[in-house]
Amino acid sequence: MKRASLIATFACLPTLAMAQGLPGMRGIDHVGMTVPDLAEAVTFFGDVLGCTEVTGFGPLSDPEGTFMQDLLGVDPKAVIEKVTLMRCGFGANLELFQYSAPDQQTITQKNSDIGAYHIAIYVDDIDAAVAYLDSKGVRHNWGPLPVGDGPTAGQKIIYFYAPWGLQMEAITYPEGMAYETGADTILWSPKAPAE
Repeated sequence: MKRASLIATFACLPTLAMAQGLPGMRGIDHVGMTVPDLAEAVTFFGDVLGCTEVTGFGPLSDPEGTFMQDLLGVDPKAVIEKVTLMRCGFGANLELFQYSAPDQQTITQKNSDIGAYHIAIYVDDIDAAVAYLDSKGVRHNWGPLPVGDGPTAGQKIIYFYAPWGLQMEAITYPEGMAYETGADTILWSPKAPAE
């Protein structure tokens, strides 16, 4: 869809798109993450998942001052080697960072760890997605799990991993989820809003 068409589509939904709380908040623009190898990450998100590399910049540092600490809360001598921004379908964008820093750590998280996160990708056909991940040699957990009870009944999920260990999820709910019946607000969905 062309940019002008997208703008026209969302311009007619100002009350739907606005939220209470943070003034002017409309939605999640991007998810930012630091990766160990930017080229590997761009290849994974592009060649395996189908995201598109849009723009990037770097390096960014302040060898003499505290700009990096003041702006980003990192070691003052940290260097952002490069940033790449990617468009992934019709959801939030990805902002991938490759840093070097004197106090840099590699964190291997479990889903149960405080502060752990994952990225969930909506797919139309989860069985086809799993077969595709298998064909690409992408590691995944058991599944897909069909959810049959509770508020999220109607979805199917499976967790999979980027080469450096990032947890990801493929999710589908082509007929919606149980909670939607009678709900005042529904979660993001690839389906068009009810008229």
